[in-house]
Amino acid sequence: MNSFFARKYIIQGIFILVSLILLARLYYIQVVDDSYKLSADNNVLRKLVIYPARGVILDRNEKILVQNEPIYDLMVIPAQVKPFDTLEFCGLIDITKEQFDKKFKKAVNYSKYRASLFEKQLSAKTYAAFQEKLFEFPGFYVLNRSVRYYPDSTAAQFLGYIGEVNDREIEKSEGFYRQGDYIGKSGIEKSYEDLLRGQRGVRNIMVDVHNREQGAFFEGKYDTLAVAGDKLISSLDKKLQMLGEKLMVNKIGSVVAIEPATGEILAFISSPKYDPNMMVGRQRGNNYMKLLKDPSKPMFIRPTQAEYPPGSIFKVINALIGQQFGAITPTTSFYCGGGYRYSSRGVMRCTHVHGNTNLIRSIEGSCNTYYGYVYNRLIDKTNTKPSIAYTKWRNAVNRFGIGSELGIDLPAERSGLLPTADFYTKRWGSDKWGSSFNISLSIGQGELGITPLQMANTMAIVANRGFYYRPHLIKAIGDKKVVKKEFTEKIKVGIDAQHFEPVIEGMSHVVNSPGGTGYYSKIADIEMCGKTGTVQNPHGADHSVFVAFAPRNNPKIAIAVVVENAGYGSTWSAPIASLLVEQYLRDSISRPKYYVDRLLNTNLLPYQKKPAKPLIKKDSASNQQQITTAQLSPAKKEDE
Repeated sequence: MNSFFARKYIIQGIFILVSLILLARLYYIQVVDDSYKLSADNNVLRKLVIYPARGVILDRNEKILVQNEPIYDLMVIPAQVKPFDTLEFCGLIDITKEQFDKKFKKAVNYSKYRASLFEKQLSAKTYAAFQEKLFEFPGFYVLNRSVRYYPDSTAAQFLGYIGEVNDREIEKSEGFYRQGDYIGKSGIEKSYEDLLRGQRGVRNIMVDVHNREQGAFFEGKYDTLAVAGDKLISSLDKKLQMLGEKLMVNKIGSVVAIEPATGEILAFISSPKYDPNMMVGRQRGNNYMKLLKDPSKPMFIRPTQAEYPPGSIFKVINALIGQQFGAITPTTSFYCGGGYRYSSRGVMRCTHVHGNTNLIRSIEGSCNTYYGYVYNRLIDKTNTKPSIAYTKWRNAVNRFGIGSELGIDLPAERSGLLPTADFYTKRWGSDKWGSSFNISLSIGQGELGITPLQMANTMAIVANRGFYYRPHLIKAIGDKKVVKKEFTEKIKVGIDAQHFEPVIEGMSHVVNSPGGTGYYSKIADIEMCGKTGTVQNPHGADHSVFVAFAPRNNPKIAIAVVVENAGYGSTWSAPIASLLVEQYLRDSISRPKYYVDRLLNTNLLPYQKKPAKPLIKKDSASNQQQITTAQLSPAKKEDE
């Protein structure tokens, strides 16, 4: 019996203890801790998301490329909506009754009790008129936020654009994004989304039965502050970028300029361009479809996504590899009789009979024959199987960043095309092939594909005499100006420095000697070293290509210009490049007006192409002399 009574008191004690704990907890919840009151009062509270200012993007001189301007999103909680004058509502925000029904149905399907976006990006003017009558429309409220504004309407493909998140992006964010949020969709906006977006805040507002705000809940005790996104200082020179865009009007192609000493991209031009402000506002969707349907594909980011056979500019790489592998020396000469015979019937033509040609002259005159012999020695004269020699050659080319992504801080970079030995073995059915089976690679044709970014980076390598820094578009991040570690790594290409000097001498002759293919683009008192290229195009007229760096010693800029379907590199790409180089180095252009106007005004669009107008130039005696387009390009054209 004693044991029974002992257990009885123990059980009673447990019940009493539990009861005391529950009472104490209930007292704490109801009297001491007011956080539960926040949950209980949700039916008379509105949680307003405070969207942070998205980080601004500046050029290298800290001039604004993109900033923010205020807009207003109209939100709805369907369960709180009561009957109202729908037509008046639609008139205030400029939508139709059909659009209203569709938007409201979408909101109900999302959730009757959670806020969702009803109409986005009301202008300040529309919001001002709507705000006065907002109390008449229970269940609706307005969120302040900001959208992008581009004061100079420049660098659209580089900057990218933002847009409303989709279901996949919401799921991938693991709860960070919600319906109606915005996210970077392309360009720098996408690459640096985590830094640009900042951190959202929350305000708890009390509202009355008429949907009117009555002030902060608990004096803002449970509010959280929004944190603005990080500022990005880009590597672009806005002045250079805008000049390049003007020069590329009515042309399809690319311009990429790099500072060799850092890998910072000074100009990033994809033509045709579009006004980035088209991707902001309530007409964004319509504008987006217009741009997608444009036959010139302005949303295609040509500097990193277009792949072209490099043409004659590839001779620079073969000249360097030929020296490094011992196939040639600077004094090695081959006879050019107008072409290179690679089989009993096959001849790779040269546009001139160059005669005995050494390395420097082969670059200056862009001799196809010379590089046919160089490639033959690299592939067939190595005392090893040609397919093995080809792989060794391919690996050397790949170290220049060709055939693989360079790692630029933009999404969707293409790697280019650099076929493997297996590709040719499969094509020819055995591995018994040699240089004659792909001789076009010797002059940058055939199965090669190189992006304009890779072309410009190759010039940075030559300018640096054998190394490069990964090309990038963001110079520094935030107020502390943080630089990403991967952009400070020096990448060597495996070519000894002494092998660059004869190649650079030849490139100097291209621009600065009367016999050079780029002589028309010479810059007074600046030694620019370059290489012209005319790239065969199976889909139409040849592409005009020019690559260069300047000045020769202590180079400040490396550049690549591609103008599609425009013919000789000396006629169009080289003059465009020379103006941009002079602008960057001198902050001015010394060439006469007719020189610049010719490039600004000529229409080279393949589906609208018109002949260039004759130009009038005054000589020293003030007499007028007519100069035709043909006379403006050098008498000597480059080989393909």
